[in-house]
Amino acid sequence: MTKNIIRLSDHFDYKRLLRYSLPSMCMMVLTSIYGVVDGLFVSNVVGKNAFAAINLVMPVLMILGGFGTMFGTGGTALVSMTLGQKKEELANKYFSMVIEVAALVGVTLSVIGFILMPRIVALLGASDLIMENAINYGRTAIIFLVALILQYAFQSFMTAAGKPKLGLYVTVAAGLTNAVLDAVFIYIFRWGVIGAALATGIGQTVGGVIPLIYFIRKNTSNLRIKATMIKMDAVIKSAFNGLSELMTSIASSIVSMVYNLQLMKYAGENGVASYGVLMYVQFIFIGILFGYTLGTTPIVGYHYGAGNKKELNNLLKRSLKLEYIGGVVLFIIAQLLAKPISFVFVGYDAELWALTIHAFRIFLFAFLLAGGNIFISSFFTALNNGPVSALVSTLRSLVFELSSVIILPLIFGLNGIWGAVAVAELAATVVAWSLLIGFNKRYGYFIKKDSTI
Repeated sequence: MTKNIIRLSDHFDYKRLLRYSLPSMCMMVLTSIYGVVDGLFVSNVVGKNAFAAINLVMPVLMILGGFGTMFGTGGTALVSMTLGQKKEELANKYFSMVIEVAALVGVTLSVIGFILMPRIVALLGASDLIMENAINYGRTAIIFLVALILQYAFQSFMTAAGKPKLGLYVTVAAGLTNAVLDAVFIYIFRWGVIGAALATGIGQTVGGVIPLIYFIRKNTSNLRIKATMIKMDAVIKSAFNGLSELMTSIASSIVSMVYNLQLMKYAGENGVASYGVLMYVQFIFIGILFGYTLGTTPIVGYHYGAGNKKELNNLLKRSLKLEYIGGVVLFIIAQLLAKPISFVFVGYDAELWALTIHAFRIFLFAFLLAGGNIFISSFFTALNNGPVSALVSTLRSLVFELSSVIILPLIFGLNGIWGAVAVAELAATVVAWSLLIGFNKRYGYFIKKDSTI
């Protein structure tokens, strides 16, 4: 029976890597489906203007939820490294501190966001057609921000705790809750965008509260939450480690806002609706690649803490191969499914359907390189090098993509908007690999003639 148990201290071949990271991959996909289910019901039951409204607000919620990812990935890197150093008690203290601060941050941001939501929606460029729906969706969704932040944080810590399957089960429960309530609130009760936000928020509550209860109680994992005096140096270090993930959320959200502004200019509400479909598909497909990274980051952090350079080399080479191969496979699948996926969301409008299919064909080239860039950034997070990780993420998600979405439409029109993310991923690949090679001297993760690869 014990042969089937995978521990962070093990040597990982391809099979073990995939087995250990599979729950995290499924977890990220199911988390992404929250928004997709909302979009499906809202678009088909309430209408395309309501669909455009929730897509307009979504980047703001992504930024705020990014704090959970920051605390989760950064804290996981610190906790995993500490476990690798055989300091279990200290690792649990770090874990408890991070969760306590994450909850406090969630409460604070929720109150501020609720008060400022009308101003935020106005700044995002909402037209009169979508203003009211955007405010209603945003204010309802932000009430559940604490649960969202905790859910994202625990998704990372579940792998460090050696319980990736438990994380998957919790996410399945949260996702089923969201899907069922979407049907009830939107289709049966006809509560519109407020029903969509309530369904998602209650699902997030399931995803955030169940792990909290599990870790507070005595359990069989590597970690447990205990009342711990907060030491800001440890929390700041965790946040600094996870800064790249927060920057990715912030950058992606800022870019999404600019996308929406550009699309309102070049294609109106139809452009924003089409972009919403692309985002939902990207969340799911990129979620697979990011989920793999989420599942393997604690392994990298553990072996870094243990000083095992040979295993770091093994993890890096195998993971990059899997990420790039996965990107190619997902690109092909998404291209084949472009028409049916678009139809499910916007098939009721022929013009909008045609626009979305065309956008798909161009946008999806980004999948080919995204996985490698995501992994390299998170690899540096696991090495507790937050600045380098943040540099890769910021350049990739903000500088390159923002520049592309502003400049390319001037040359290629609407097609320049759809192709901006692919151009950004290409530029980010050059930077990520340059940094990976440049920092090898410090960390020694590239080992020549490694017979285990």
